[in-house]
Amino acid sequence: MKLASLKGGRDGRLVVVSKDLAWCAEAGHIAPTLQAALDRWDRCEAELRGLAESLEHGAAPRDRFHEHAAASPLPRAYQWADGSAYVNHVQLVRKARGAELPESFWTDPLIYQGGSDGFLGPRDPIPLRDEAWGCDFEGEVAVITGDVPMGADPKAALAHVRLVMLCNDVSLRNLIPGELAKSFGFFQAKPASAFSPVAVTPDELAGWQDGRLNGALEVELNGEPLGRADAGVDMTFDFGILIAHAAKTRSLGAGSIVGSGTVSNRGADGGPGKPIAEGGVGYSCLAEVRTVETILRGQPETPFLTVGDTVRIEMRDARRRSIFGAIEQEVVAA
Repeated sequence: MKLASLKGGRDGRLVVVSKDLAWCAEAGHIAPTLQAALDRWDRCEAELRGLAESLEHGAAPRDRFHEHAAASPLPRAYQWADGSAYVNHVQLVRKARGAELPESFWTDPLIYQGGSDGFLGPRDPIPLRDEAWGCDFEGEVAVITGDVPMGADPKAALAHVRLVMLCNDVSLRNLIPGELAKSFGFFQAKPASAFSPVAVTPDELAGWQDGRLNGALEVELNGEPLGRADAGVDMTFDFGILIAHAAKTRSLGAGSIVGSGTVSNRGADGGPGKPIAEGGVGYSCLAEVRTVETILRGQPETPFLTVGDTVRIEMRDARRRSIFGAIEQEVVAA
């Protein structure tokens, strides 16, 4: 089942979307918003699935689904907790600045709590007040949970995944060092993120296995391929582990979003990955590009995003059909 929120009001208007992303059916008679559906998932899920089945058979009133008309599936959420499940990415970034990776990073996930009071739509521009802040994108996978009890183990936590989607976790890289130096986490360095037009139930995803989404995360910068990393490869911590980590000392409310962090694959030789042009799978953010350049040539060469740049993030199935729709955003002067 595929769900989306059409723009309108702060929390959007819930629709069911066809498997080919061509059509949608209003779901307001079941739940007015996705958050309302998540709050009553035990009751709403069966009705939404029935509507989805009717939509596929042309038996429900339908409209064309336009990705530009979609907000992020949850236009705002009670919680947005982003992990760093691909330790390869963390290791590379630390290596570029000459810092050792603590051994605990391989056994204890990193996670931060981001702002969730408002997300960008998947086709909304990225507003940037100052290019000197080092604007970057991060291609990620994210899940939306139901209610997760405090202390849930990874297996139990994984059972609470309701929906899967893609994410562009916008980061202002040049603000990060100053904030981390205060030993109190990110805040200004993490502006509003964006999520894919459609969120999908795990049973609909052929690549969903053991809390990981297998498949190439396609990232383009200004129309050119930058990344094709497989989201199911080199993921040190699956979503069951990430959710359980987040719920260690608190319960998570329905509608909580948990992110994977930047999707990152090692090179075939176990070292830094190579660009697509050199036969590698490329990168899912500019920070990793710049990190590899620093490791190999002593300094970064690729600039961060500037006004007018466009990033596109998408995942396709075996028949090259878009699964979640595309995140496509242009950087604009705020």
